[in-house]
Amino acid sequence: MKRRVLFLCTGNSARSVLAEATLRAWAGHRFEVFSAGSKPTGQINPFALDQLAAEGIATANLRSKSWDEFADADAKPLDLVITVCDAAAAETCPVVFGDFIRAHWGLFDPADVQGDAVAKADAFRQAHRIIQARLLAFLAIPADVWDDRAALKAALDKVGFVEPEDERVA
Repeated sequence: MKRRVLFLCTGNSARSVLAEATLRAWAGHRFEVFSAGSKPTGQINPFALDQLAAEGIATANLRSKSWDEFADADAKPLDLVITVCDAAAAETCPVVFGDFIRAHWGLFDPADVQGDAVAKADAFRQAHRIIQARLLAFLAIPADVWDDRAALKAALDKVGFVEPEDERVA
């Protein structure tokens, strides 16, 4: 049985899309993966698409969509909802209700980075590195933990603090 995972943020144009596409590419055989926003922009940020393409991750069916698609009474139930908004930057995270496990993986919004195209592309690369590190930790959660809601919630919460290894050469 594939578990249904929703990555949720505000605009559904960058962070949640990076997470959706990456997890689908890495473990689409294990998870049904979606993303949505509480106030979707209606389009995927071009820098997010460029970053995914640079990593060889498919972008063909990605679209910016509202959380409402998953909250509808006829919607299939979700197993996990992971918010990726940045409360540290006073960004309002969506409030969601349902019988699923919630986790928060706070992450700066690369779409808010000011500067030239190089600075913006670097911000998306860095955000994607953080997402990739967290998804590797997510995929490493032991199988027996998935059957214990409390243990799974605790493991998912820990994943939200995972950071990528430092790339600098000593």
